[in-house]
Amino acid sequence: MAAITTHVLDTALGRPAAGVRVSLEVLEGEKWTAVSTGVTDADGRLRTLTEGHPLRRGNYRLVFATGAYNRGFFPEVTITFEVKDPTAHHHVPLLLSPYGYSTYRGS
Repeated sequence: MAAITTHVLDTALGRPAAGVRVSLEVLEGEKWTAVSTGVTDADGRLRTLTEGHPLRRGNYRLVFATGAYNRGFFPEVTITFEVKDPTAHHHVPLLLSPYGYSTYRGS
């Protein structure tokens, strides 16, 4: 399934981060263009960002509105990544705490 999905985990609380607003953008020339937005579900997942938007090769970014979720040090987290194979599933999780975060390419 060709898609971009995400999963936000609150590592400080040891549970999924529900209710985090996430925006997906694509780089067109030198300008970032909005593709879609959504909110993580009770399991901290967001699977619908690319519904109705076919993937193509290029640079994408996920922008997480983390300040509204935990009022921590990072009001926003942006993860930029490259889609080389638009037929593949791209899962980009965010591990979040009030004073740090990490990410990786998931499956």
